[in-house]
Amino acid sequence: MSKIKKAVALKYDKSKDSAPKVKAAGKGEVAKKIIKIAEKYNLPIKKDEDLVELLSKVQIDKEIPQNLYKAVAEVFSFVYKITKKKEI
Repeated sequence: MSKIKKAVALKYDKSKDSAPKVKAAGKGEVAKKIIKIAEKYNLPIKKDEDLVELLSKVQIDKEIPQNLYKAVAEVFSFVYKITKKKEI
């Protein structure tokens, strides 16, 4: 039996938010659509099934819980590194 694919989209605006927010989450076809939109807009994608599982339990437009700050900070560090490489 194949695993159902899940995806979560995060957004962080440091001028407005005290923590990143979950902007979209879903499994199956919804997850595929989230990934397709990210690819369309050339947004970085990080695969981390355990983190996606935890983040998918956060309500849409809600900030991530404090116990996930470290894991999400690692994702944002990954995104920052990718973004910097593209600028070079």
